[in-house]
Amino acid sequence: MFGFYRIAAVSPLVKVADIRFNTKEILSGIHSAIEKSAALVLFPELSVTAYTCADLFQNSTLIEESEKALLEIAEATKRENIIVVVGAPLRRSGRLYSCAVIIQNGKILGAVPKIYLPNYREFYEQRWFASGKETSGSVKIGTKRVPFGEHLIFEYDHFFTFGIELCEDLWNITPPSSEHAIAGANILLNLSASNELVAKSDYRKQLIKGQSARCVAGYIYASAGCGESTTDVVYSGHLIAAENGAIIAENSRFTRKSSIITADIDCEKLSNIRRSETSFDQNTLCEYSTVQLKKPVDISKIERSFPHHPFVPANLAECDARCKEIFNIQKAALAKRVEHIDVQKAVIGISGGLDSTLALLVIEETFKLLGKPMQDIITITMPGFGTSDRTFSNAVKLCKIIGTDLRTIDIQEACLKHFKDIGHDAKVHDVTYENVQARERTQILMDIANREKGIVIGTGDLSEIALGWSTYNADHISMYSVNCGVPKTLIRYLISWVAESSEKKLTDVLQDIIDTPVSPELLPKCEKGKIVQKTEEIIGPYELHDFFLYHIVKYGASPEKVLHLAEMSFGKKYSIDEFKKYLKIFIKRFFANQFKRSCIPDGPKVGTIALSPRGDWRMPSDASSALWLEW
Repeated sequence: MFGFYRIAAVSPLVKVADIRFNTKEILSGIHSAIEKSAALVLFPELSVTAYTCADLFQNSTLIEESEKALLEIAEATKRENIIVVVGAPLRRSGRLYSCAVIIQNGKILGAVPKIYLPNYREFYEQRWFASGKETSGSVKIGTKRVPFGEHLIFEYDHFFTFGIELCEDLWNITPPSSEHAIAGANILLNLSASNELVAKSDYRKQLIKGQSARCVAGYIYASAGCGESTTDVVYSGHLIAAENGAIIAENSRFTRKSSIITADIDCEKLSNIRRSETSFDQNTLCEYSTVQLKKPVDISKIERSFPHHPFVPANLAECDARCKEIFNIQKAALAKRVEHIDVQKAVIGISGGLDSTLALLVIEETFKLLGKPMQDIITITMPGFGTSDRTFSNAVKLCKIIGTDLRTIDIQEACLKHFKDIGHDAKVHDVTYENVQARERTQILMDIANREKGIVIGTGDLSEIALGWSTYNADHISMYSVNCGVPKTLIRYLISWVAESSEKKLTDVLQDIIDTPVSPELLPKCEKGKIVQKTEEIIGPYELHDFFLYHIVKYGASPEKVLHLAEMSFGKKYSIDEFKKYLKIFIKRFFANQFKRSCIPDGPKVGTIALSPRGDWRMPSDASSALWLEW
């Protein structure tokens, strides 16, 4: 479903060397995974025999019964499409290997041997097993031979492709999973038997998160559980699922019974990230053999949560550090530009809205960093036909609290003169009426900056740049743009963060700015002096547009997929008709306004998405949106 595949990991209750008991528990785990609509179920290393059989691995009875168990598991799954990956010892060429055995529809499809065998402290694997390094060919299980070796990839399509490593392989300097990923595996599986020590679980999770991020993959880990021998060490049955650096599912360790987790891995997203955001394709591709799979089990409902505001820090514990980092990026960028140009002052238009407020806060912090006085910040309010009493009052209060050089220039008379010059009826409130005001404001800012040996700081944000919600050669242009990498939802969040740690009079002003409807204030205000023109009533909620921007630009998601994710995220806050309406607006505006993005001013990239034509987003200004509107 939209490139999502559900992967299950099971740590079954085992009895050491009791293969019949273990097989029964494995079949029970498979049944549980089938009930959860899993495409694949993963079991721990040597789960058929138990990991801690020690010198019993040198006994042929154990090995032969293990092989029979694999055939029994295969027969039991004959009518099921679920893919089973289970751990068992296999004999080949006079050697014994610890292997992952892959089963689907009653057939054993292949076996992947463990490469790196721990032989230190409590581990003694080289006593029993051979390394699968540089092995290839086949292995006989029952009466049939199946593919065997370290370089096997199991594939259904471009998205559902997996590779396998076992336990210590992940701890090695160059894990086999890295090569599997280079060969195209979006999902990496680890059959493990990692014992527990104090803090080892944290290190284990760091390894898995790091490898899933490095490989841009889903990484599923299943480890041996409490049924293993406790002669010298203890096993916890740790189950972990990670996707591109984030843990998305994990069980409670040390349970006294079989445990299962499921994770819906977005394989389509992972493929898109590899193509668009990494140097993935520059790696040397090893020679791999591909084992073709039958169609995996599909899911009818994705069991993942997707944040309403993907640009906003989800972890409150990280909030303070994340906000400081964003401000540090913005002010470091502006400080470099101010020093390089060697200007004395910064000039900014202050509207009393979110964008100009954040930009002013960034300038304030930058000037503190550079040791410049606040009076060198020239803030200009330029009331026009639509300026409300509320925004004008907040703009003035904010500048006075910070201590800037505040100037007020009413643009109405100049605009009326311009209407007359170009033959436009001032009673016609069309796009000309609006854009004349926007360009008049930009002209004032530019000319004052020239006179004062200053630089005009742009206030437009990432959301507006994506939608083209700006007047060409007006608020679209500045001498440096500090907000170009910050979307609207994040701007609101950043200002709230500043407000929380500010003195009361500044907090009150910032909070009122946050609560003010977003508006360009270019249409005449009502008789009560309140805002008439509300942006989100015209183009739709910014929280939706930011959600669309995140998933379409960052992950290359299709409109159908984005709609589905939006429904999952926002629920009944919006109707399906509203989702469709605003998504069409986003797509149409995003394509139609590339020409504005093709000549935007310099500004810092802040997050993982930026739309600079010199960096992240290079798109023809006349590209067609037709394919993206066919849903």
